[in-house]
Amino acid sequence: MQFTPENLDELNVLVLFKLTTTQEGIKVHKNAPTAKIEATRRLFQKGLITLEDGGYLTTIGHEAVEQAHTIFGLLNPV
Repeated sequence: MQFTPENLDELNVLVLFKLTTTQEGIKVHKNAPTAKIEATRRLFQKGLITLEDGGYLTTIGHEAVEQAHTIFGLLNPV
């Protein structure tokens, strides 16, 4: 099993969210790269974020971001 390019795009969007607050979301603008716009839409369709263009994390989205940050940290030690 491998991450698809779409999975990687979604993970890159997820790690944009800060874990330190639930009051701060993201906005993916119309002029963003197509892959980022599509990844954000998929995350919305999967129920991880509140809006098609970003918004805030849902409960399961917050869990996914925690895991994404953990994986990122393991792969990129300081």
